[in-house]
Amino acid sequence: MAKPNFNFIKRQKELEKKKKKEEKAQRKLEKGTDDTEATEETDESEDSAEQAADEDSQP
Repeated sequence: MAKPNFNFIKRQKELEKKKKKEEKAQRKLEKGTDDTEATEETDESEDSAEQAADEDSQP
């Protein structure tokens, strides 16, 4: 019966973990840019809403 190559198995597990970690970092980076854009849009709409409210309240 053949002996299992534990070094090969260990290396494969390390490569899988590394790949998974890189994918997670990439998703996190993409999510961060999406959040920034959404926040900027929200800030702009809030600013315009505040300006419109200020204009309405002026006599």
